[in-house]
Amino acid sequence: MVPTLREFLLRLRAPPRSTAQPVSFAQALWSGASATLGLLGIHALTVASGQPLLIGSLGASAVLLFAAPEAPLSQPRNLVGGHVISALVAACTVAALGSTPYTIALAVGLAILAMMLTRTLHPPGGATALIGVQGACGFSFVLVPVLASALVLLVTALVTNNLARQRRYPTHWL
Repeated sequence: MVPTLREFLLRLRAPPRSTAQPVSFAQALWSGASATLGLLGIHALTVASGQPLLIGSLGASAVLLFAAPEAPLSQPRNLVGGHVISALVAACTVAALGSTPYTIALAVGLAILAMMLTRTLHPPGGATALIGVQGACGFSFVLVPVLASALVLLVTALVTNNLARQRRYPTHWL
């Protein structure tokens, strides 16, 4: 049901300032260094395999995994499932409808739908769907670069987030 105009306007009210607590320099440095390490790991795998594995949506995943490792959308099921499901949606969209601005938009919407229904919501997955359709990907896109790169980030997150005493990752697997 759509809210009335008054209800809608009341929903826009919010405190003027965020209540988020500041993080220490050491925490921010650890997060940045961990993200760098994860993306360099993907680059190393790219060089070793000869396959381009680094796609833009992985940068957003790195933010979630290394700056907000306790967040529900950062957990392994969401990371891997969100990217893989979104890549599958992209490949199916390209196979059925091709690559146009309309199919790009459709694929992102369908990826959100699929991630929500499978409890694998991971916001960078929307970018994975966009990248896949924009690049007119085939089904190989699901495994390389998407799954391979997500697994490299996952392993990096498991190591770096658990080496820091004040962090614990994951909070749950499934």
